[in-house]
Amino acid sequence: MASILLVDDDDSLRAFLRHILEEDGHQIREATNGQVGLTLYREKPADLVITDILMPERDGMDVTLALTREFLDARVIAMTGATGNQNFLNVAKLFGARRVLEKPFSPAELLYAVQFTLNH
Repeated sequence: MASILLVDDDDSLRAFLRHILEEDGHQIREATNGQVGLTLYREKPADLVITDILMPERDGMDVTLALTREFLDARVIAMTGATGNQNFLNVAKLFGARRVLEKPFSPAELLYAVQFTLNH
């Protein structure tokens, strides 16, 4: 199906997302922070980037803005578990995220967001 780059500093969450997305037929690459994620994308662009917002060494806001400025066709889904901070998700949309997810979310919500983003 699609190549997806997961950018999140939480190892267990990345493993969980990888499992769901691979079961759905996607090819997955992973990055532990935004800087690594940008490097991987620049080396080989992915069909979709799913990034956490709050991370060390370049947060998801910076990743989203850099990708959408440098690659006009970049598709980004931003996610956060920062409770009560809907503002983070709104800013991520302004920075170019096509969809946003508030943690915790279900596998079905993730797969819907992925399909929607890949098809629009």
